[in-house]
Amino acid sequence: MQKNKTAVKKKTLSSQQTQRHVHEFEGSTKLAEEGADRHNHRFAGVTGQAIRQGRSHIHEIELTNTDFLNHFHNLRRIRTGPAIPVGNGKHVHFVTGQTTLNDGHVHQFNFATLIQQPLV
Repeated sequence: MQKNKTAVKKKTLSSQQTQRHVHEFEGSTKLAEEGADRHNHRFAGVTGQAIRQGRSHIHEIELTNTDFLNHFHNLRRIRTGPAIPVGNGKHVHFVTGQTTLNDGHVHQFNFATLIQQPLV
């Protein structure tokens, strides 16, 4: 006796929707606080999809947690700079900003995203 298999529907994009690329990123904040409390945080994630801006595009970053010591920070409402060509039709984005306030301080950061679709 063979059981009926329920068909699994895959979500597909309609002709009006397009998948825009994203970038992976990783970075470290700059040091904050003084003395024994002086520290930084590391973070990693994936940007939001490309957002057209002028002749280029940007990406938004929302990251809920950096690594933590006895606290953590968020990266909220961060926007990358425009695309920076790196050859072969590929690009990266430069990002600068500051973390949310936690434990009485913020951290500044600067980093570049990784290349979009590195194997394609």
